Amino acid sequence: MILTRQGVPVVTDGSAVGPGVGPVRHPDRAEVLLVGTGSEVAVCAAAAEALAVDGIAAAVWSMPSWERAAASGASLPDLPTVSCEAGVTIGWDRWADVAVGIDRFGASAPGDVVLRELGITPAAVATAARTLLGR
Repeated sequence: MILTRQGVPVVTDGSAVGPGVGPVRHPDRAEVLLVGTGSEVAVCAAAAEALAVDGIAAAVWSMPSWERAAASGASLPDLPTVSCEAGVTIGWDRWADVAVGIDRFGASAPGDVVLRELGITPAAVATAARTLLGR
């Protein structure tokens, strides 16, 4: 059972939990990979939709556990990768080229307000992806 206090859409079937990582959306010709943890997967999915409007195909993967992913021998697709996590960005350099997150104590407010105020938004993830791709 996976719970969050935020009202977020269900964007994965939970198949990533066992191996620690798994695809949510993987277009045939993906140019960039967006990886999220927990409720940030929904942020990545929304960023992928925004990128699609610009003609950029983005894969979205859920990574609920670095430890399980490493232990299972899982690997991410060989694509430029942006991670999104409402926690620290420390450690994401093993998995991603660019990390959207914070490296300080967070804030207390409704989830959507906190994410917006901290810059953890679909727009920020899409901008990071465009920058990574040089667009």
